[in-house]
Amino acid sequence: MTTPRMQLVLSENWTMTGGRADLPAVIRWAREAEDAGFDSVMISEHIVLGPDAGAGGVMGNPRDYALPGNQDPHTPWPNSLMLLSAIAAVTERLRLAASAVIAPLRHPLLLARELGTLDLLSEGRLIVLPNVSWSRDEYAALGVPFSRRGKLLDEHLEIWAKLWGPSPVSHTSEYYTFQDVYFEPKAHRPDGPRLCFGGAGMHDAMVRRIVRYGHAFNPLGKVTPEDMQTLKTAMAAAGRDISDLEMTGSTRAVFPDDNSCADLAQALEPIPEQMDQGFTTFCVKPSQFTDDPNGVGAFCREVMRRVESLTA
Repeated sequence: MTTPRMQLVLSENWTMTGGRADLPAVIRWAREAEDAGFDSVMISEHIVLGPDAGAGGVMGNPRDYALPGNQDPHTPWPNSLMLLSAIAAVTERLRLAASAVIAPLRHPLLLARELGTLDLLSEGRLIVLPNVSWSRDEYAALGVPFSRRGKLLDEHLEIWAKLWGPSPVSHTSEYYTFQDVYFEPKAHRPDGPRLCFGGAGMHDAMVRRIVRYGHAFNPLGKVTPEDMQTLKTAMAAAGRDISDLEMTGSTRAVFPDDNSCADLAQALEPIPEQMDQGFTTFCVKPSQFTDDPNGVGAFCREVMRRVESLTA
């Protein structure tokens, strides 16, 4: 069994850094992850949060993942693409995963410009997970219709594909219309940054987007054999093989109480089983396992040591 790729989640580590004056620590952690042998880092986003962020009750342990309705609206969410740009400048091979990019909240021309430039700066290391997210309050604050978010994302994907091709580009639709725009420079690759899709459940829209545009799949939670068969069948019908997708799995931290970190060995145990299912890349969030902002490098080295032992 080959050693999997490991991805360090750099969002939501606010038990180790406050996200303001000490935000450069996140950049340092990325460099330390690269030195330890990690393949990539992930940063997610929100632009703003509203009361619905914590409508379901704030998470018990602040080290846990932020999910729909479980977080304090004061939670810091620095701009993910700016952070990844800073990380690109201090690393050489580390891939940059812009996760949960809420595409409908921007104009597709503007977002394509930001993504294409970051992909160029990093020489093709960018991975983008565009999605529609979940917060009605966030959409309302930005004046974007929440009910149209899926259609808006589909248009982003269609427009981006045009923009990576020859200029000029035109587009006419209910939501976005422009004529003869020149989009230069392009992204690093002729077909743009690597696109990853994921979320909860194998719904029809996600399958359609993966089949048409996807290079990777990152589900939220465990995937059933039926879901995997659905995706495999859809890929085959389009003349694609599911083995062409990078499959991103996860670790599962179990906290003994609301004040303690999780056990790393226990969190890594599901990796071999997921690898047997075709998953090759695995996410781990450091603040779930350490409270020491100066211990992330050592943590990353311990993760790689344990993972190599598990898959030997």
